[in-house]
Order: sequence, then structure tokens, then C-alpha cells
Amino acid sequence: MYVQRWNAMNPNTTERPTALRPLCAAALLLGLLAGCAAFGPRISNGQTVDEVTRAMGQPTARYALSNGGQRLEYATGPYGKQTYMVDLDPSGRVTAFDQVLTELNFNSLPTGMTRDEVLVRIGHPSETFRIGWQDRDVWAYRYPINECLWFMVSMGREGRVVDMGYGIDWRCDPGGNERS
Repeated sequence: MYVQRWNAMNPNTTERPTALRPLCAAALLLGLLAGCAAFGPRISNGQTVDEVTRAMGQPTARYALSNGGQRLEYATGPYGKQTYMVDLDPSGRVTAFDQVLTELNFNSLPTGMTRDEVLVRIGHPSETFRIGWQDRDVWAYRYPINECLWFMVSMGREGRVVDMGYGIDWRCDPGGNERS
């Protein structure tokens, strides 16, 4: 198919550059995707705890940090795939802000961590269930990925991580409304 070029030298022409339409559509799509990628709470270093709670509401949990500050957890579960952690210094000002449900964070968790250490690092799980024959509690985390995976942490009887890995979210499994 022949596409006639738009003649910029002749502004009186009614012909339009049809070859540019796909480029314009692509640019629009990229702009929309960039807007989605930037979606999330607007938190910045130096804000006060009051400013954070006005912007994000009450946290789902609070954790004491070793420096005398605290970490605020904003979990979006059970079906949400983000958990935001906001670190505050001892004076109550933001020093760090991050979405912690990432494979990088999951893969940095060592076995042997306590339940409390896991909570401080990646927050509350989307779901929990018990594997009786192994005498383990499993914490499952949904996270932003284009597949139906979730990250699972197995806690032994002593309340320490004994195993972790990735599995298929039961909601994505046809007929998977029930777990065995």
C-alpha cells in the first residue's frame, strides 16, 4: 500500500500524514503507561508522620527500628500486590519509602529469620495457611508481576523461616478455589 507523504511546503493541502498515526498512538500509550508506573502514594524524605498519615491513612502496622525510629507498613492485601514501608527517624520524619514486595527483597531473605524480622522486612502476608504434616505455617505474598505467582515463606514450629519460594496463586488455577 502506498502512503503519500504530507507536503509541509504546501499547507493548503488536505492530505494528512497517515504514517504518523501509529507513532502518535504509541506515544500516547507510552504516556499512559508512564502515568500508571508513577501511580502510588506521594511521599518524600523529610515529611512528618502526620503528613504521611494524612496522605496514606493509618498504617496497617508499626515496627520499632534499631535507630530509635519506626517503620510504618501500608499493606494493600489480601488481594493487593503492594506493601509500602515508610521509615521514620526518631523525630518522626521520613527517611525512606519503598514498595517492598519485590523479587529482589524476597530473594534477600535468609532462612532462620524470625516471624517479626519477616514482618519488618516485607510486612503482613496476603494469606496464611498451615501444612499440618510438615508442622509449618505458610505466609503467601501476592506481588506485582504479570504472572499468577506468589512468594511463600514457611515458618517452622520455632517461629523461624525454614523454607521459601514461589508458587502458583490458587486463584489462577482453574478449579483452584480450594487448596489441599
